[in-house]
Amino acid sequence: MARHLILCNCAGSQNVDADAIANGSGLTCSKVHTALCTTQIAAAEAALGQGDAMIACQQERQTFEELAAALNVDAPGFVDLRDRAGWGTGDVAPKMAALAAEAALVLPMGKSVDVVSEGTCLIVGGAAALAAAGALCDVLAVTVLVPSADLIPVDRRFDCVVGQVRTISGALGGFTVKLDAFQQVMPGGRGAFGLGAPQDGAVSGCDVVLDLSGNTALVQAPHKREGYVRADPTHPPSIAAAVLEASQLIGTFEKPLYVRLEPTLCAHSRAEQPACSNCLNVCPTGAITSAGEHVAIDPMICAGCGSCSAVCPSGAISYDAPPVETVFKRLATLAATYRKAGGMHARLLVHDAEHGREMIALGARFGVGLPGHVIPLEVDALSGFGHAEMLAALACGFEHVDVLMSPKTEPDVIEAQAELAMAMAGGQAVRLLHVADPDALCTTLAEDAPAPITCAPVLPLGSRRQVARLSAKALQPGAEVVALPQGAPYGAVLVDKDACTLCLSCVSLCPSGALGDNADLPQLRFQEDACLQCGLCSTICPEQAITLQPQMDLTDAALGQRVLNEEEPFACIECGSLFGSKSTIARITEKLAGKHAMFATSDAAKMIQMCENCRIQAQYHSENNPFQGRDRPRVRTSDDYFAKRKDH
Repeated sequence: MARHLILCNCAGSQNVDADAIANGSGLTCSKVHTALCTTQIAAAEAALGQGDAMIACQQERQTFEELAAALNVDAPGFVDLRDRAGWGTGDVAPKMAALAAEAALVLPMGKSVDVVSEGTCLIVGGAAALAAAGALCDVLAVTVLVPSADLIPVDRRFDCVVGQVRTISGALGGFTVKLDAFQQVMPGGRGAFGLGAPQDGAVSGCDVVLDLSGNTALVQAPHKREGYVRADPTHPPSIAAAVLEASQLIGTFEKPLYVRLEPTLCAHSRAEQPACSNCLNVCPTGAITSAGEHVAIDPMICAGCGSCSAVCPSGAISYDAPPVETVFKRLATLAATYRKAGGMHARLLVHDAEHGREMIALGARFGVGLPGHVIPLEVDALSGFGHAEMLAALACGFEHVDVLMSPKTEPDVIEAQAELAMAMAGGQAVRLLHVADPDALCTTLAEDAPAPITCAPVLPLGSRRQVARLSAKALQPGAEVVALPQGAPYGAVLVDKDACTLCLSCVSLCPSGALGDNADLPQLRFQEDACLQCGLCSTICPEQAITLQPQMDLTDAALGQRVLNEEEPFACIECGSLFGSKSTIARITEKLAGKHAMFATSDAAKMIQMCENCRIQAQYHSENNPFQGRDRPRVRTSDDYFAKRKDH
């Protein structure tokens, strides 16, 4: 763990209070240098030699990493205190302490797998594809797919085939291509090359796909599919960039495993009846597919946007690069350290590593920078910062949460999550910023928070559902039941008692166990805290007696079971054992007695009112016993045997 923070005020361009940072963050701070990366590089060398160093500079990270390599010591940690705090306005010391404490956290590393690309490349297109093939054939094993035989070149440095792409699946190192009207070139003979017989449904594989057709993308979310490179065939600079990118896609690559799936928690379906499909509806790359009662995720296609984790009601899918628990830990550290260092009215700015980091850096270098009470939080998956994380930030002590939207972020998911978070928080303390100008960003954040929320800070521990509930209780201490928007993963099940027959089919299929029965009495019981609002119970109810009501019950009653419907049990007319309910037995008797061949007589009709044991006994002793066979044959004795002997 990095415990020694090396400070620099970047040629005196910022005020750095070493004592305030040390007292707030608990880190040991060096003296404040002015040119650590140039004239005072010897001080950096000495600090790196001591080990456990963290340098408060991201701009010159490469310089210090090269210095560590030259010294044969471990690379130091880094934290940006300049762009995110020092070049801002107001009292920035508490924010510097918070950012330093967060950077010092020991967080688990994300999981990954190795992907091998041997450089087999398929280029789709016309004249531009042939030119690109000529540039790539010395680096990759190239095959060009052209739409017409007229485009087949004489150049045999690369393969060329004719056909049309039907589908492409997979990702870098494992594409599967299905082709129609596929024809191979017959290279022998004089004149134009001959072609083989056309074939539909031909299947082949490749490691890289370069799409220069100019048509609709061949895969979902093409900018997120690794190994799939696409460019406008009429724009030479785009083609050159695509060729350069494709030429680098050979070798062994590290593919992060962005999400973790627990199939036993998935509420996708039961007994072939559809239930939750939230993740299927929001996945931009098509990496999630139905696999029976749960979903399946192709880790090679998954681009790590985090949308599935944000909308999963049960926690079956969770972001794992790094785990979501680390986000809660970072939020708690930032808020607690900021308060400890004397900061007030903290606001959180959530941003991604590309667009957001650049906006903050440009606003700091060429503008006024971030206000001192606005604390930035960089996340890998902006869409994965869902309602639970937003609520946790507010409950930790942030008065307002701003999310800086990126051009590459799918807005639908995060907009719905923000709406849900505001409903559970009881205020408009979450805002999505669609800002592309750094100065406009700094100006917007300098304004007073539009709807600040304050509460006694809590420590966010547990699953996303548990953290969301804990935060909502802290943010609305006097509320009991909070209404939520449609599609919320929290709510109640409402039962029409007049229509419900207590068949309990909903109980047998409920994926979360929110609906239950009573082994001793005809009861339908419900625990609201466990309900995912997947809708399976209302779908399979034969009487259409169930409806869903999205809400959050903040009382302790939501943690226990309550009776939704119950009836007096029916007593067997023979032995008195309790079975079924009176209304069910009465309804069956009304429909079958005297109307069905098996219950045509009064004695037969009475069997409906008997328990299973007495019913079998009554059937066995009845005149028309369905279990009765032929008369049992007489036992054969020795007298019968001797009677047939002629000599006896």
